[in-house]
Amino acid sequence: VAAVTRWTRFGRELRAVVDDRALARLTGIHADRVSAAGWAFGTFTAGLTGVLLAPALRLDPYGLPLLVMEVMAVAVVARMRGLPVAIGAALAVAVAQSQLTRFHPENWAQPLLQSFGANLFAVALLVAALALPAPPTPGASSAASRPTPPRLAARHGAGPLPLVAAILFLLPLGFAGSDLRTSVQVPALAVILLSLVVVTGRGGQISLGQAAYAGLGALFTAHLSPHLPNLLALAAAVALVAPLGLLTGWPAIRRQGLALALTTLAFSLTVSRFVLDQPYATAGLAPDRPAWFHGDRAYYTLELALLALAAATVALLRRGRHGRALTALRDDERAASAAGVAVPALKLTTFVTGAALAALGGGMLTMGVRAFDAGAFDPVRGLLWFAAIVVLGSDSVIGALAAAALLVGLDAGAQGGWAAAVIGVLAVLTGRHPGVVPALTEAARRLTYGSPAPRRPVVHPRKRPSAAPSPNARTPRTAPDADPNPITATSTGADADGGTCPGPHPGPTTPAPSLLRAHSVTAAYGGHLALRDTGLTVPPYRVTALVGPNGAGKSTLFHCLAGTLRPRSGTVLLGTRDVTGLPPHARTRLGVARTFQQLAVFPSLTVAENVRVGAEYTGLSAPATRDATDRALRLLRLGPLRDTQAAGLPTAVLRRVELARALATNPHTLLLDEPTAGLDTAETADLVRLLRALAADGMALLVIEHDRALVAELADTVHTLEPPG
Repeated sequence: VAAVTRWTRFGRELRAVVDDRALARLTGIHADRVSAAGWAFGTFTAGLTGVLLAPALRLDPYGLPLLVMEVMAVAVVARMRGLPVAIGAALAVAVAQSQLTRFHPENWAQPLLQSFGANLFAVALLVAALALPAPPTPGASSAASRPTPPRLAARHGAGPLPLVAAILFLLPLGFAGSDLRTSVQVPALAVILLSLVVVTGRGGQISLGQAAYAGLGALFTAHLSPHLPNLLALAAAVALVAPLGLLTGWPAIRRQGLALALTTLAFSLTVSRFVLDQPYATAGLAPDRPAWFHGDRAYYTLELALLALAAATVALLRRGRHGRALTALRDDERAASAAGVAVPALKLTTFVTGAALAALGGGMLTMGVRAFDAGAFDPVRGLLWFAAIVVLGSDSVIGALAAAALLVGLDAGAQGGWAAAVIGVLAVLTGRHPGVVPALTEAARRLTYGSPAPRRPVVHPRKRPSAAPSPNARTPRTAPDADPNPITATSTGADADGGTCPGPHPGPTTPAPSLLRAHSVTAAYGGHLALRDTGLTVPPYRVTALVGPNGAGKSTLFHCLAGTLRPRSGTVLLGTRDVTGLPPHARTRLGVARTFQQLAVFPSLTVAENVRVGAEYTGLSAPATRDATDRALRLLRLGPLRDTQAAGLPTAVLRRVELARALATNPHTLLLDEPTAGLDTAETADLVRLLRALAADGMALLVIEHDRALVAELADTVHTLEPPG
């Protein structure tokens, strides 16, 4: 492997494709061919490993996949790149595993030590996933370019599909006999899959640990049912498991993509091996069904009621302010935070809700079959659930119901494994031909609705001169104390805060309550120093521009002011308040709004919903929020497009949508990172007039821009930032 990846042309091309697929194509590399060859090479090494391990392992559908997931720990330790580190970590864990067999403690410690030794790789994976820096996600693209997750149902679940699903789930009551041992598994599994709709479909977080929460819900229900009424035991189990959602929700605050998937998978493996598979926790469990629901038909009716309650709860998460915040989190986390959404708290809430739903489904399942089966909550089965919900509609309640019926129905016969085979084929088709499953979905929708899905027209307004905003277009948070025409100090080679930005430095002698300042800020990325003792003031009533060569630290200073990067030293002040440690959403709520160099919009939402997300976290009432949204739409001439979905709109329109969302937060300070990128001459001129009018209305603006002519036309004060020496 080392020889092929390091010393051959194929290895160099493969690493180039992994790092940046688009850039590799520009250099003449056939990225698809190289990727296919890389997959073939990886498959060969995996197959060779299986051949070597076969004599020592029992061949079953779960043994080898679990082994592969366990040894993922060494790949995480090596951060997916360092082959010698991976081999060294594997040897270290294996030696430690063998040495643990030399110890023979007495009583309860003996089975615990045996379990720890047998599952040391799972423990290493959990520790590595939590303690080490997140491994890089190869070829990660901007969140703004992510495709909208597929949906099985129409928007907000409108139409007859919910009615059709309800009828199908009621059929066993009318046409089946008294034995519904298979059917009772479907509603319970549907509730578990709804937890994935909440976490993955709604929140956009990759969670491979829902099987663990379902298993814990089943385990607690089985333990509590002899001591409490069965329904109360089920409710208590949900209440006990829900807070455990923090175990995966907390790491999710700073992890995304591959790193989050590995963390949740490690959690699922650990729970499975150290709790669900242990005789001391599961021996002698025989949960019964609630009173008055002992029969299969009665219990199935109870399950349908609980499923309807869970489905209604999940459907409500698509609506209102919370639904828009979740969609914003899924589409673009950085933009959601800039709009004022408390992303960490929202992630934790999402994982807690998902854990509660998974626990409810697990408890329903174990009561339905009257036995606790740890194999029903195996991590590999959890991967199958995740694949099914992603293929059939991660953001759809109907998709979860269809996936549950498909998984249970296919495995109900004498030959098991059909569900995994079918979901695997659908997953491969989705990955290779992304349009196949949506096409089948659309065909099913047409059969149900009887007509093609309506499409919203994209209306492009005619270009016309941009009128300057009225003074009442924005309600200032505080009356600025600064002089509308502050005196510009003579250049001294450093700003008033002792920074390294040379040039004129405007600023009042008494800071306004809304005055944003950076004082002696030093920031670094790893060992690279990006800023050193840099200061900057962003006064109201003026447009301040920040220019300089690439690598000078302009974007780094910008991120320090916006809260997306915490400096190594120095302070960021808002008036007299130190906001250095405040996250971006907290600064937005204090009146500091920003836009991004790369587009940061929510493609799943309409134009009006994009803007409204910014207005909903400013502490305004509902009517005031609507007024702020309408005002921002009028100001940026987006009225004709208010009900158009943002996905697919031109770059110039999306720039206006992003700026309108920032203005809807009612800011006193606006930070703009290359706001004219992607705009033509006329659009740039309109934007300049708008920004000048906002500054005249009392707003403080900081602009990073490379166009010198534009800076000369727009800015009142220009600071040049030089790379730190």
